[in-house]
Amino acid sequence: MSDQTPHSNAHACCGPGYASPEAAMQAEREKLLYTIALYTGTRVEAPDYLATVDVDPASPTYSQVIYRTEMPYLGDELHHFGWNACSSCHNDASRARRFMVVPGQRSSRIYIIDTADAHAPKVHKVIEPEEIKAKTDLTAPHTVHCLADGQIMISMLGDSQGNAPGGFLLLDENFDIAGRWEHQADAMRFNYDFWYQPRHNVMVSSEWGAPKTYYPGFNLEDVSAGNYGRQLHFWDWAKHEITQSVDLGEEGLIPLEVRFHHNPDSTHGYVGAALSSNIWHWQKTDGQWKVSKAVDVPSVELEGWPFPVPSLITDLLISLDDRYLYFSNWLHGDIRQYDISDPANPKLVGQVWCGGLLGKGGEVKGHKLVGGPQMLQLSLDGKRLYVTSSLFSTWDNQFYPDMTETGSYLLQIDCDTEQGGLQINENFYVDFGKEPHGPARAHEMRYPGGDVTSDIWV
Repeated sequence: MSDQTPHSNAHACCGPGYASPEAAMQAEREKLLYTIALYTGTRVEAPDYLATVDVDPASPTYSQVIYRTEMPYLGDELHHFGWNACSSCHNDASRARRFMVVPGQRSSRIYIIDTADAHAPKVHKVIEPEEIKAKTDLTAPHTVHCLADGQIMISMLGDSQGNAPGGFLLLDENFDIAGRWEHQADAMRFNYDFWYQPRHNVMVSSEWGAPKTYYPGFNLEDVSAGNYGRQLHFWDWAKHEITQSVDLGEEGLIPLEVRFHHNPDSTHGYVGAALSSNIWHWQKTDGQWKVSKAVDVPSVELEGWPFPVPSLITDLLISLDDRYLYFSNWLHGDIRQYDISDPANPKLVGQVWCGGLLGKGGEVKGHKLVGGPQMLQLSLDGKRLYVTSSLFSTWDNQFYPDMTETGSYLLQIDCDTEQGGLQINENFYVDFGKEPHGPARAHEMRYPGGDVTSDIWV
């Protein structure tokens, strides 16, 4: 929003966010960025926190953490987070994008953070895991989306014992537990991410695994045992029930982030299958959702590994004009940019290396890039891509043990939106290895004015 304050709506006719993706692309440049920074699973005994990062090139504190909102407890494993209101509520002048909903993936505690002071957010409310378990039998909160009716929906990956399939938690506008969204979860084996497209009366959800499976780390035997997901689920948005499930098979193991086109009239979307290292495209034709593989990233033989190393696609997003798809290969170490003007046939137009196991990632501002590119966030105009390197504490420790000493990075990548192409901004490097309590790990990112992975148009 204008001047990066939650209450200023200079560009808006009424409520929070923007009238359309096209309007969002015309907004002023982001000046602040929020990211999760965690100590859970590291050697540092300190609470996880929300870091406020200065991303204004004209500022004297550019590329620095300027505020840290510490949580009151240890061991939360803050992970993904979202807003209380977004562009889905744009026509409601009584709503404002002011509060962030920040769950602990491991503790199942949910924090409500007040950003009235955008530079220095404060903890507003804490929803304790015992209340969530008692009222919904759910744990392990993941994706947060605000809904057009003022409620907030959170995908939950486990039941109170950490077993699959989990479900979907609803909070009302006062951040009280309103119950579960779905009528029954029996038709899905696991849960993970979700995105809704009301004009087509649809929500799509994906599958990771049960919390008790992925919490300790990655075990290859869990794959052969069927303990990881491989399905996409298409829900009737009005009836809150699954109408179609698509099994992606052995070539679609661990489908994680799901993204519809931003154009609310479109039925095109994508999911990245992490372990199979491919991108799947979906669209609705003849009343059915059709899913097909659109991009394959071959595994690579690496000395010391008992099997070819998958790229591990861990995040993807789409530019607001629905022209470019970006995704990160956490183990290989590259970020890719695809032209998706023809949605079913993405064309590779940009690639950049940011660490990874293959040894192709270099240095930025004298810092060797330890870890691989993981979470992505794109500027509203599509010209700047931000990237962090932490996936999940136990998985970080397993695949990138040096991160214990170095912490993670936050980079900014310049995107050519005319011809395609990616280039690391050599003037921007946030070193989470030098945080006050010790090396920390950054994960998902948001802007005060909204972004391409939290705003949905209805």
